[in-house]
Amino acid sequence: MPKMVKKQYHNKLDEIYKQSGDVVSYLKSYGNYLSELLAALDHDEVRRVADCFLKARALAATIYFVGNGGSAATASHFAQDLTEVGRKAGLNGFRTLSLTDSVPYITALANDYGYESVFTWQLAELFKKNDVLVAISASGNSPNVVNAVQYAKKSGGVTIGLVGFDGGKLKTMCDHVINVKTRPGEYGPVEDVHMVLDHMITTYLLMKLRRSQDE
Repeated sequence: MPKMVKKQYHNKLDEIYKQSGDVVSYLKSYGNYLSELLAALDHDEVRRVADCFLKARALAATIYFVGNGGSAATASHFAQDLTEVGRKAGLNGFRTLSLTDSVPYITALANDYGYESVFTWQLAELFKKNDVLVAISASGNSPNVVNAVQYAKKSGGVTIGLVGFDGGKLKTMCDHVINVKTRPGEYGPVEDVHMVLDHMITTYLLMKLRRSQDE
């Protein structure tokens, strides 16, 4: 078996656990911490991301999603939720595609070209000017996600970063960045907030499209 390397972090979750007498206390404190992170988000930037999605819809552009691990699951979930908005509103919807979903394709690309290229090779076949790439990474430093953003920018696309910690490389690379600011290693809270952002943005867009029919 490969040797396991454990990363040691001292973060807010350590403090919450030490201060909690039991699981109920821990759960309450964890929930309060998530509320603090959500309240601290740059809400103007969230609005700009929602507007970016609306512009892509108007242009019939495609919105791509990428991520690794838990962020790959968020990418799939976000793409599915966003594409459902149009159907639920009874209007033309959003063109979305998560590049994390085809395991055969991803493993073939990783085997032949390296894991750092699994998203860029997919974009090379699909991405067009004015398309949007949503890059999800807690650290903001995942090489395959960083490479995908570089490719999208060179191809005339719009890039959105959902990141955590200090934002990593994606913080300065993407056109729009929503940064869940935590200490390093707090993957759970960062990924939790990214999923909440999915539901916040997609439900807002659904309501907006429904309301547009009444105006």
